[in-house]
Amino acid sequence: MGGAVDDAGGGGGGELDVFDAGRCGSGGGYALGLAVGRRFGEAIRSRMSGDAVLRRQLLPFASTARGRALVGSLRDANRARYPRYWDEMVGTADGSGVPLLHVILVNLRKEILPFITDEEEHHHREEEADDDCSDVLLVGESAAIAAHNEDANVALLGHTYVVKATSPDGSSSFTAYTYAGELPTCAFGFNSNGVAFTLDSVPPARGEVVAGAIARNFVSRDLLEATSLDDAMNRVSSPAMSVGHSYNLMDVRRRRIVNVETASGNRFSVREAAAAHFFHANMYRHLQVNQVQDENSKSRERRAAELSPDTKEKALSLLGDTADDKYPIYMTGPTLYTLCTVLVDLDEETMTIYKGNPKNRDAVRVFRML
Repeated sequence: MGGAVDDAGGGGGGELDVFDAGRCGSGGGYALGLAVGRRFGEAIRSRMSGDAVLRRQLLPFASTARGRALVGSLRDANRARYPRYWDEMVGTADGSGVPLLHVILVNLRKEILPFITDEEEHHHREEEADDDCSDVLLVGESAAIAAHNEDANVALLGHTYVVKATSPDGSSSFTAYTYAGELPTCAFGFNSNGVAFTLDSVPPARGEVVAGAIARNFVSRDLLEATSLDDAMNRVSSPAMSVGHSYNLMDVRRRRIVNVETASGNRFSVREAAAAHFFHANMYRHLQVNQVQDENSKSRERRAAELSPDTKEKALSLLGDTADDKYPIYMTGPTLYTLCTVLVDLDEETMTIYKGNPKNRDAVRVFRML
């Protein structure tokens, strides 16, 4: 079964902890969340106490009448569609000793932040930028890879870990890079069915966002249960999402990679990766959606077009590029930071996580996917 770990690089003495929760049996989602919360309680509490977006925006908004109504509608919609994952989130809160509201808010932040008024948000926008990611997809004769920079607010440094879990009947398992206190995973992962994925946030305009609909973190949690590439595509395109997302979905056995962009109103678009590299940052590329114009993403897209990577080595070098001082592809603060880089190699059937600049090839963990 997939998920065996080769501690390449030694793991840095706990730089990236891996927790195998095993089978959680009859406890269902709550038992898994409880185990994760107990194992990573210190990291979860630390993340919550230092999360400026949570403290300065989400919690104050959640104390207002508008905020309570929005959080309530999001709770009802996501708990109804994904009751097991909701229980898992509750278990994470209980296991870590963090208030459930805090865990709910960080898991639903993308669905809440658009509804905080412009005046409230403007004061914090620069210092509390949330996330940016970059992906290179290649499927040719010599390589079939997805290379991904996991970029996030600098406050998340040291607040991530890898969760492994096995279904109660032992038939399948997943491995997921996870932000402390959040559902596995808003970043990247794979399962023993040969499905792997990386994720990129996208910025729909405020008018494109639907209040109280399905949240991204629940969709990507569900993606870890996909039985095939077709099933994965259905799981990301069928929910009535609030915000939308970009999914890089992989079929390890059949050597296929597709990029699926989704938006509210059950809109989605699919693009298959080929020998010519496909680069995705944090703007919609092929789904027609009214979106916020992000200069950071545009700059990274231009740089990728200049370098045009056609091998996995060149893809990693691109993800380590710092030629643009203002908008580097590899980010080192002060606000956004590349937490790690992951290379999913479909031919080698491995997922490799690198620390530091990926040009240096410093592998922290190597996971066999099958």
